[in-house]
Amino acid sequence: MLKVLMGVGNELWGDDAIGIYIARNFKKDGWITIDCGTVPEDFTSEIKRISPQLLVIIDAAQMNLEPGEIRIVPKEKIPKVTFSTHGMPLSILMNYLKPFTGRIILIGIQPKNMKFGTYLSKEIRDAGDKLMEVLKKDDFEEIKLL
Repeated sequence: MLKVLMGVGNELWGDDAIGIYIARNFKKDGWITIDCGTVPEDFTSEIKRISPQLLVIIDAAQMNLEPGEIRIVPKEKIPKVTFSTHGMPLSILMNYLKPFTGRIILIGIQPKNMKFGTYLSKEIRDAGDKLMEVLKKDDFEEIKLL
């Protein structure tokens, strides 16, 4: 089963870089990782070409939870959640990619600090490391739904 992880975020805005951090550090056979930066829509042709059975999108998400909390965000809850600094809403991206993938999972990580010119906080980096271990086990039931 071919899987793709898309990490979304902006390194200039502190914890918004968590998706990028995970994309750059996650390694497992059967997975392709893409550091999308702030433009995940620029990678749609690559996703269409790969046609993965599973697409996981990871981004910092303002979900009104404790910093570092990780949630699978169901498509119907996306409008109630504020995602990072990219332009296209992730719901539109997901709808566009749906015909080319088997399953799409959006994972949000609650940021602590999204100030310009700051670095990834320890709590959020630790949450990213924890999420990578969960992904390596393919145990999505370990992640709560929002």
